[in-house]
Amino acid sequence: MGMEEGAGVDKKITIGVCVMEKKVFSAPMGQIMDRLQAFGEFEIIHFGDKVILEDPVESWPICDCLIAFHSSGYPLEKVQAYSSLRKPFLVNDLDPQYLLHDRRKVYEHLEMYGIPVPRYACVNRKVPNQDLDYFVEDEDFVEVKGERFWKPFVEKPVNGDDHSIMIYYPSSAGGGMKELFRKVGNRSSEFHPDVRRVRREGSYIYEEFMPTGGTDVKVYTVGPEYAHAEARKSPVVDGVVMRNPDGKEVRYPVLLTPAEKQMAREVCIAFRQAVCGFDLLRSEGSSYVCDVNGWSFVKNSYKYYDDAACVLRKMFLDAKAPHLSSTVPPILPWKINEPVLSNEGLTRQGSGIIGTFGQSEELRCVIAVIRHGDRTPKQKVKLKITEEKLLNLMLKYNGGKPRAETKLKSAVELQDLLDATRMLIPRTGPGESDSEGTGLLRLHSTYRHDLKIYSSDEGRVQMSAAAFAKGLLDLEGQLTPILVSLVSKDSSMLDGLDTASTEMEEAKAQLNEIITAGTKLVNDYVSSELPWMIDGAGLPPHADEHLPELIKLAKKVTEQVRLLAKDEEENHTEPSAYDLAPPYDQAKALGKSNIDVGRIAAGLPCGSEGFLLMYARWKKLERDLYNERRDRFDITQIPDVYDSCKYDLLHNSHLDLKGLDELFKIAQLLADGVIPNEYGINPQQKLKIGSKIARRLLGKILIDLRNTREEAMSVAELKNSQDQVSVSLYSSKKEDRYSQPKLYIKSDELKRPINGENKDEDDDKETKYRLDPKYANVMTPERHVRTRLYFTSESHIHSLMNVLRYCNLDESLQGEESLVCQSALERLCKTKELDYMSYIVLRLFENTEESLEDPERFRIELTCSRGADLSPLEKKDEEAKSLLREHTLPIMGPERLQEVGSCLTLETMEKMIRPFAMPPEDFPPPSIPAGFSGYFSKSAAVLERLVKLWPFNKN
Repeated sequence: MGMEEGAGVDKKITIGVCVMEKKVFSAPMGQIMDRLQAFGEFEIIHFGDKVILEDPVESWPICDCLIAFHSSGYPLEKVQAYSSLRKPFLVNDLDPQYLLHDRRKVYEHLEMYGIPVPRYACVNRKVPNQDLDYFVEDEDFVEVKGERFWKPFVEKPVNGDDHSIMIYYPSSAGGGMKELFRKVGNRSSEFHPDVRRVRREGSYIYEEFMPTGGTDVKVYTVGPEYAHAEARKSPVVDGVVMRNPDGKEVRYPVLLTPAEKQMAREVCIAFRQAVCGFDLLRSEGSSYVCDVNGWSFVKNSYKYYDDAACVLRKMFLDAKAPHLSSTVPPILPWKINEPVLSNEGLTRQGSGIIGTFGQSEELRCVIAVIRHGDRTPKQKVKLKITEEKLLNLMLKYNGGKPRAETKLKSAVELQDLLDATRMLIPRTGPGESDSEGTGLLRLHSTYRHDLKIYSSDEGRVQMSAAAFAKGLLDLEGQLTPILVSLVSKDSSMLDGLDTASTEMEEAKAQLNEIITAGTKLVNDYVSSELPWMIDGAGLPPHADEHLPELIKLAKKVTEQVRLLAKDEEENHTEPSAYDLAPPYDQAKALGKSNIDVGRIAAGLPCGSEGFLLMYARWKKLERDLYNERRDRFDITQIPDVYDSCKYDLLHNSHLDLKGLDELFKIAQLLADGVIPNEYGINPQQKLKIGSKIARRLLGKILIDLRNTREEAMSVAELKNSQDQVSVSLYSSKKEDRYSQPKLYIKSDELKRPINGENKDEDDDKETKYRLDPKYANVMTPERHVRTRLYFTSESHIHSLMNVLRYCNLDESLQGEESLVCQSALERLCKTKELDYMSYIVLRLFENTEESLEDPERFRIELTCSRGADLSPLEKKDEEAKSLLREHTLPIMGPERLQEVGSCLTLETMEKMIRPFAMPPEDFPPPSIPAGFSGYFSKSAAVLERLVKLWPFNKN
């Protein structure tokens, strides 16, 4: 058969496609085959199902090169016989394809070639439910041949074609199991809260759960020198498949590190599969391979199809016409008739979040330190509307009352709101993935939002973090999978007061002396120009006079609860439904829309607490608050009395406890003075205690800011160098869009180690995802925002705030102004408390018009919120009744800690905070809680990396 004119060879190379028809006619296969045929050098022969399944191999078409890969019903042995008979060039070897159907053999093969895999063990059963002496199951772990896997762990069938994969969660995170499966509609997983035991009807692999930040990465190879990676939302998170307006799953191309490119090359070589795909797990700075598949192509990427066709062309020519393999057509044949698209008028969008210094500023980093919520963090959005469609919707549901508030809560109401909102949002334009969005959610979905969430060890702190992540990222379902997938526990950074225990005891002793002895304050609180500078600032006048009334009312409430507990005990003849219920599950409670409706209707306390436990709580408070024998008050119990009052007012108001309102008011008055002073009775003491408690957190915040600055400067320097040569490149290579793309991995990159060594090019060992600008269908792939959320307790919020506002009092910083402006210092002095969900936010902006050397290129904005607002409960109006029904409190908005127009540079921020922040070399080695081995622990290697990053070593 003659070649077309200009092709350069006399006979076309025949490519046999020995593949089941359902695979042949898939869109990616068709796109790539069409491109290969367009070169004019190949003849494509499709064997078809009838030939493959029914005809003898002797009658099959003869070809030079063979594309053959296994799928359901595929006669692999028959194809092997054909290959032995005709000996064509094989794109994918046939023998190793048997390995891919057994996950045990896949893992063994990966290990044989030194490719990292998750820690795993195999349980092999000959018959269903066979008892094995080497397999042990406990509540929170399984043990295989002496190797223990703590929950969360993964359970996979050894059969590679079985995609029913289970993840089991620890009881401390709420327990339960998540089942992963092939996509069905918009679902890819399902959470089963009551399933806690593993399967026993077959053979399984048990694998250590690798936290990946809620992201899966799929790598596609076309030969050992080409690898393409795409990221998607992991089904582990909430199981909802993200789809674009065309109904296709949303995936984004991401860059592979040099080490990951080496892994792709080695997978390709190890299994002798030129075209294959595999799952890549990125966890705590390292990468692991699992679930290698056979022939796999990327979907819906024309640039990838171009690359794949060019690589396969070279592969075929190398095998059958090597003298032509280096000859590349000046213009890819399928692009000849494409119109040249002008990029004139295409404007680059900024971050969408503009600083107060104008359009030249872009948000680069958000760091928030957040106090936990109560058991039911609020999940509502309140906004004012002006759009006609939304106004009509409001009138529909509020009885036609204009200028009134409307609450939309039911599924039908919220669906109406969603439909109306979608009509208001402009649809995408041609060539764009969506008219590029501006929010963090959009950035997150396109892997330009580097989000990490950290939590202390306390249960309600972890659940608050998970609930916040659920709302922020628009996730669905229970909190347990979200907690385990997206929240990292770091108790050494966000827990504990041990580091400042001596200083706090001293402060409490001084505070007790001021209150109980009626000691007069050093200066008059009202007349002082700097009221926060006096000892015991915030305490009410004559605080000691309130103590007798406090204990009197506490006893009154305790006695009422005692009588309720007595009635409950006397009438407790047969077990009720509540007695038979499983233990209170905080994860489930936070996921419910209605809190304990049945218990409240039955006149029982909210949550897991019965009257006996409620009485024990109040009796302990009464006893600890006042020692009658010694006639001594313990003022450290005042915050606990206040918290108990607040809890029962919000969650147990239906019990109608007489005197609780009065007790709450007195406890609040005293707690507003006691709580802040427990962390130091004057600014100098507050600074000392705050720096000890928050030292590690402050060090981490400085590292977050520094890494963001370095990353932004690297991008800016790269962009500047590109701008300098862009004109010459355009003039000399304006036809580049037609030519063969640069495909191959550089040899020096392949020499880089896979894990842990020589990671100087990384900022730290936190997992990162970066868009591949070549394939990403977004206008600004380099745009990136780093977000770090630290959920903690009241102690760390107070400590961080005290360091921020009083750091200038340190001897090393004398003469410097406070990071917090005068008006904000006055507001903070009057602040009653930093309640549930209070927060401190640092936002780092980059002014791209300033030079890279100018300190004002990077500036910090500080804001804070006092958190939950109790004042609506005091009004006893309809709003208060609504809040009590919903067991929620409104969250107060952010307040600025700097004057408008002021410029706090990152350089100044670092100088002021550095003396109180923990340098990385002082970080203690991380502890590994037994119940979360391998998940919540931080790798020790990250600390070594931070030592190298830290520029402010004392010595």
